[in-house]
This record gives sequence, structure tokens and C-alpha cells, in this order.
Amino acid sequence: MSNNSTLDAVLQKLDEGLDGALHRLMALLRIPSISTDPGHAGDVRAAAEWLRDELAGLGFQAVVRDTAGHPMVVARSQPGGARPLLFYGHYDVQPVDPLSLWDSPPFEPRIEDTADGKVIRARGASDDKGQLMTFIEAFRAWREVHGELPSDLILLLEGEEESGSPSLRPFLHENADELRVSLAMICDTELFGGTRPAIVTQLRGLVGEEVVIRGADRDLHSGLFGGLAANPIMVLSQALAALKDADGRVTLPGFYDGVDDLTPELRRDWESLGFDAGAMLGRVGLSDPIGEKGRMPVEMAWNRPTAEINGITGGYTGEGFKTVLPAEARAKVSFRLTGRQDPAKIRAAFRDHVRGFLPADCSVEFHEHGGSPASVMDTSDPAFAAARRALGEEWGQEAAFIGSGGSIPIAGDFKTILGMDSMLVGFARDDDRIHSPNEKYDIRSFAKGARSWARILAALR
Repeated sequence: MSNNSTLDAVLQKLDEGLDGALHRLMALLRIPSISTDPGHAGDVRAAAEWLRDELAGLGFQAVVRDTAGHPMVVARSQPGGARPLLFYGHYDVQPVDPLSLWDSPPFEPRIEDTADGKVIRARGASDDKGQLMTFIEAFRAWREVHGELPSDLILLLEGEEESGSPSLRPFLHENADELRVSLAMICDTELFGGTRPAIVTQLRGLVGEEVVIRGADRDLHSGLFGGLAANPIMVLSQALAALKDADGRVTLPGFYDGVDDLTPELRRDWESLGFDAGAMLGRVGLSDPIGEKGRMPVEMAWNRPTAEINGITGGYTGEGFKTVLPAEARAKVSFRLTGRQDPAKIRAAFRDHVRGFLPADCSVEFHEHGGSPASVMDTSDPAFAAARRALGEEWGQEAAFIGSGGSIPIAGDFKTILGMDSMLVGFARDDDRIHSPNEKYDIRSFAKGARSWARILAALR
């Protein structure tokens, strides 16, 4: 049987087995594997064990590995001559609060008809249970047609992604020799514009920092002390306002070290995407893009670093009015990084910046909240072109190489700890309401996602 005919048989098997695949997905979605809530620790383990049993039933050597937190699921097919690949997904989910905003119980999945087609509605449907099950179902169909699994596959399924992955890096260091292959496949991203297949080839990094400025030993009466005593909110506001200049550029010394402009080829590709910043902002009640002058909106969203204030508190914030000079002020600030920016240098530059605004009577305290570099994939690897062709064949249009404004730390960890690039292919839509009430995943995304992985596997074997 030719390669084309065996692939056609796998695709047909996926089509015929869609009802069974949805039944399995719904069983996994019923498990409330909320990793950030200690009360659901047993449910997180139950989800891990469900996946282990499912993978073992397909012929993988599958185990649940304990960590200091929630467990990892590791599964492996038989070694062979094909290129080794590692598939990553996470089986934990976000909390459901506020429960009152759900139209149906979040862990009682159901299929709904919508204007855009049928969807499966449940917490975790899109992020990330539905996504990880696309490649598991592709493996199932492959085995049913070929009589065996593809060779040299490793699955790493995490149970802490939604709670900061505290056990992941130690696990990767401890098991590096076992997990290190030539390429990782991650299914935790979106279609571009909801319909076009996409491969994310670069991700922004992240630096998170909380700053606390303290002045007097108590809140002060503003009539008695105003104009005389240092006001921590004023000091903090001045420091934060000075983070950007009138052109939208971040003012920290050395901030743009390692930030590369787009290559001509990538600029042409991104210009052809028709990225509509106005439409994107319109969905959240805004209209006008801001940012660095002279940059395309898509470039600002994916390829330029940012500085943002995520929260600020201090003084009296209750009902009515209270005229005080606060004893302290706090802010949470994040920087999204691109290219080769160094998270440690960015953090140090921010701290020096804040200290430069500090009066003699004030003190400052900093709290670190994570730091990871940006990830840029080597698309000269022939696997990227092969996957791009495979996705185009399934979706009827060329897959886009895109960036992501967000951070997926696992891709950076694979790069820095295991020395391998990642191929990020996902089938979510931007209206899937991940992390929000009424999360959903399109049945079309689920079905064509599994077919897409079958095509990618065939292209890389």
C-alpha cells in the first residue's frame, strides 16, 4: 500500500471514529483537574491516570511520574528508524469561577449547535484537553490502520501548566536524557483568524515584577503633611510613567539589546496575513492601536517587546473619600520579551530605574514573579516546511508562519534545558473563551486537528 493510500486510510478511520473520539474527550473533560486548587489534587491525579490507561491501551509504554506537585504522564512508542518526536500537552485546567456565569455545569460537557457549527462546551475543552486529544486520536487511527504505533514518539503530558508549572523544569533536568529528541510538538495554540492553519515560530518571553514603595510609618493626614512628606503613590506613579517615551518606546537602558527587526521574508508573510488590529480591539470595546510609532500592528503584537502595568494599589480605595498620604504603594509590572533579550538584565534595569526616583525618606522592595526568554524557532529545519505542506493539504490554504504575543514557557524550557526547538500547531479559535466561563472547542477544530496530526506524522516519517 502506498504512502498516500495508507494516509487516506488513516484519515478515513478518523472520520469514521469521530463519535468515539468525542465520547473519549467528554470522559476526560468530566474530570475537574484544577491544578491550582489543592482540593482537586485527587482529580488531577485521576486525569493523569485516565490518560496513562488510554495511552497504554494504544500500545504506548505509559507511566504516571510523581513530582513535588502534580504528576506527569510520560509515554513512549517503540524505537525505530524514524525521526524521534516529543509531543507535549497539559491535562490540568483553570478554575471555573465565577460559576454563576456558566450557562451549563463546566464539568458536564455537552455538544451545542452554534451559528459557526457544533461545539463542545466545558472547562478544558480548548485549553488543553481537546487539543492534546487531537494527536492522541491521530495515534489511535494510525495504529488501527498500520497495526502499530509510529516509532520513536514520546508524550509528555503535564498537570501544572495552569498553576505556573513549578515542577516542570526540575522534571526536565532530571529526565533530560530520556526526553531529549530533535523536535517537540506542542498543541496549545490557535488557528489564525479562526480558519487558517498556523505554525507559531516565535514566542515572547516574560519578566514579572512586583514593586513596593514605603514612606512614613503610617498613613498621614494630607492637610498636615501634604507638600512636605513623600507620597509613595506619587513616587511610584512617576517611575512607572517614565517607563515609556512619547513614541511608545521603553526607556530602560539596554532594553532593546537583542531585539531584531523582521526579516524581509517574514515581513512580507505577515503583511499578507491581513491582520486587522481594529477588528481585534473592537471585540473588547476599543478601536485605536497604540504602541511604538512606525511599527505595523502585527509587528507590535508579535515581534516587539512591551512594558505594561498590570495592577497598582495604595492608600484609601474604599467607599467615600479619605484624604491621606499613604504609607506604601504597590504595583505589578510585566515585560514581554522578544529576540535575545535577557530577562535578568531587564529585571535589573527596571529595579535601577525605580530606585532612581526614590526620595531619601522612601524605601523600595521588589518581588520576582517569573522570568523566561523569548523563543525563536529554526524554520530552516525541513520539518517545518513538511508540516506546512501537510496542514495546507488538510485545510485547503497554506499554513501561516506566525508569532505569538503571549508566552508559552515550555517552548523556552525545551530550548534551554533540552536544546531542541518546538513546533507549535494548534486548532483553537480566538472565541473559545479559554480561562473564561462557557469555554468551548469547535468540533471542526477537533476533527480536522486530528486529521492534521495524521498528515504531519505521515510527512515526517
